[in-house]
Amino acid sequence: MHEIEPFYEWCDFYVASEDRYSPFYGREYSEFELTHAIYNYLIHPQWDHFGSATLYLKLLMVNDEKQYAIIELIGEWNDTLYNDIMYLYQEVIEPLFDRGIIYYILIGENVLNFHADTSDYYEEWSDNLGDGWIVCLNFRKHLIDEFTNASIDFYMAMGGKFNELNWRAYSPDELFNKVNMLITKRLNP
Repeated sequence: MHEIEPFYEWCDFYVASEDRYSPFYGREYSEFELTHAIYNYLIHPQWDHFGSATLYLKLLMVNDEKQYAIIELIGEWNDTLYNDIMYLYQEVIEPLFDRGIIYYILIGENVLNFHADTSDYYEEWSDNLGDGWIVCLNFRKHLIDEFTNASIDFYMAMGGKFNELNWRAYSPDELFNKVNMLITKRLNP
């Protein structure tokens, strides 16, 4: 797992550690020292720790003008044992809300498992979006099934065309526009 790096080709557009409003502002990264692990598996040092024992992320893009954020995830999303949604919501999403972000793209191709607990934080997140949305891109089928079984899919759009999107082929704004078009079509068929 230590060879899986966060997507770095958008660094010309945004770097969270250089954004003074980012929860990761001022972080310094090593290219060689592996300090974080998911269970017994070391992960690449560019991933950001936000309080979870098993889930890490990279804030790939924040656009204040268009009010969106793109977040890449890695690990196990475990609300049952580690309350990962609480950490994600309190440590990352709330600071983004404070700057007006209401559109969230979560990239989950490196999320291996999901274990549900309550939907309270998902509901609060959704309630605070106004006209915004949360879209999950490229999550594995068994994760989508788990989200659906826990009724989390009520708060986040996932599956279908959102699992067929080659997001790396787009710039951040192009990806946001594409996802916005897809979610608009889904909500207003």
